[in-house]
Amino acid sequence: MEKVFCMATGDRENSYATNSRVQEKAIMETSLVLRNAVERVYASLSPRDTMVVADLGCSSGPNTLLVVSQVMNAVRGFTRKKGDSSAVDVQFFLNDLPNNDFNLLFRSLGELHNLETEKATVLSPYYVAGLPGSFYTRLFPCQSVHIFHSSYCLHWRSKVPEGLSSGAILNEHNVYIGKASPPSVVKLLQEQFQEDFESFLALRYRELVYGGRMVLTFLGRKSKEMFMHGEVGNIFELLTEALQSLVQKGLVEKEKLISFNLPFYAPSVDEVKALIKENELFDIENIRLFESNWDPEDDSDRDMLPNSASSGNRVAKTIRAVTESLIMDHFGEAILDELFMTYASIVAKHLEKGKAKTYTRYGFLAEGHALNSL
Repeated sequence: MEKVFCMATGDRENSYATNSRVQEKAIMETSLVLRNAVERVYASLSPRDTMVVADLGCSSGPNTLLVVSQVMNAVRGFTRKKGDSSAVDVQFFLNDLPNNDFNLLFRSLGELHNLETEKATVLSPYYVAGLPGSFYTRLFPCQSVHIFHSSYCLHWRSKVPEGLSSGAILNEHNVYIGKASPPSVVKLLQEQFQEDFESFLALRYRELVYGGRMVLTFLGRKSKEMFMHGEVGNIFELLTEALQSLVQKGLVEKEKLISFNLPFYAPSVDEVKALIKENELFDIENIRLFESNWDPEDDSDRDMLPNSASSGNRVAKTIRAVTESLIMDHFGEAILDELFMTYASIVAKHLEKGKAKTYTRYGFLAEGHALNSL
């Protein structure tokens, strides 16, 4: 993953920066939770302190700027409320895998700083540094970070489980968990999630200051039943269908498709709670699910879409932006345009039956030694 995976770079038509509105809506949904976390940490600091905020899996584009802006707005609001003449410094660390488009990220941050300066809204000094590396490894010194934020990242695994990557167990008709996936595949992905999430919690616990906070947002599922995996699974079943179509056209080798598995897992709420409770490192102060339409531009509550073809195209661009690097590494770049044109058409037909949604979980985790507020 560290050598291959990244969101689609740049700001072109198929880039993540241009096709990340679903993720933007998740950040907006959790903005009050992040604000509360910032205010609680800020209240414990003295004017000479520096508040350290780490955004894990920051990617690039407008969403990263949105997180920085939300934190700084919370700091400024709390400063005004307290009537302080001076505020603490804020140090941001923007973390993602080494292939992330850090060049675009820093150009964008420069534009944000210039805009704030022009509007005379900079009431608190802040500093930004990039930090390449996997958040499934150690990233910071002990007790050095006040707030960890991560949005739409923790459903990605550190690797494809060895049983799948070696071919010992086959998920022949899916690239993720689908109706035809054998129980052994489900078990492997569950175990990989457990290993990764436990490691993530242990690492962050060592890096977080006493009284620090974590706000984590990631894709999940409503039901604890594995084969009620819902719309997240459906999205990737349709991607499998598109790849199978390219196999039939002779553009993809069948063996290549059989050996392709996404390093992904969307856990249930019960799975997350159980792991945190067993881990005994954090309290959960808030955890809930919210749903989002597949079509990133659809904010309505209506059951049917006015134009399923347009919606299918937007969904395809969203999925391409996050899976392009993995698909290109395994199948080559040549199939990308044909694959996602086919995928857009398949998604459009699926959406003709009715609107589809995914479920996102966010949690507000406080540093602690015992769970008593589930």
